[in-house]
Amino acid sequence: MTFDTWWLLYPLLGAVVGFLAGLFGIGGGGLMVPMLTTFFLAQGFPREQVVHMALGTAMAAIVPTSVSSLRAHHARGAVRWDIVRRITLGIFVGTFAGTFIAARMDTVPLALFFACFMAFVASQMLYGVKPKPARELPGRAGMSAAGLFIGAVSALVAIGGGSLSVPFMVWCNVETRHAIGTSAAIGFPLALAGTVGYLVNGWASANAPPLTLGYVYLPALLLVGVVSVFTAPLGAACAHRLPVPILKKAFAVMLILLVLKMLHGVFG
Repeated sequence: MTFDTWWLLYPLLGAVVGFLAGLFGIGGGGLMVPMLTTFFLAQGFPREQVVHMALGTAMAAIVPTSVSSLRAHHARGAVRWDIVRRITLGIFVGTFAGTFIAARMDTVPLALFFACFMAFVASQMLYGVKPKPARELPGRAGMSAAGLFIGAVSALVAIGGGSLSVPFMVWCNVETRHAIGTSAAIGFPLALAGTVGYLVNGWASANAPPLTLGYVYLPALLLVGVVSVFTAPLGAACAHRLPVPILKKAFAVMLILLVLKMLHGVFG
């Protein structure tokens, strides 16, 4: 593909990612990482860095998407800011620490970890797995511990945390609409910490492609991030109108296919 082609593909990816972020309360990394990995391989980037760059770029792109998504959910009264305040410190620390783990993993095991986690997420969507509300939200220490875990795993797979935070909050008797909206708000500090972490860890990487800062590829970040800001509110609006369970099943199938494509590229 020519360089001009990427000017079309990256904004298209941003449009889809933003819409899904608003619709499902996710950061979009589950879609971005396999797509960016495939794009980077096609552009001839070093194979040993493509997954790390996909994770770093996806995390950075989640920052503007999460802001747009949280504003849309906040406007509909769906964000529990008391939860956001109690879990943010753990989220920030866990995500930042998680980037150091990811940076020290080779491409193949990192890709396999991502694939296994996405398979878990897709299975939840396909079978409509929902935790039964069983308890109340824990205290500040418990919320910080939950934030540490959610942040660390999210850093390894470049998601906004919705795949973990939404089930956690529903399990703690938070109404589903509020869990999705609150997850969108949590996605901002998570993405910010992840971006800083991937910038720091990739700063001295050898053979980095041009226009790269750390593990963040700037053209992809700008083209994906800018477009996603405009489509995230559309997804948030549709979350209250469209048959989300049916859409989740279709999205799960697409995730599985994309992850298989990414693994084929990495191992090929």
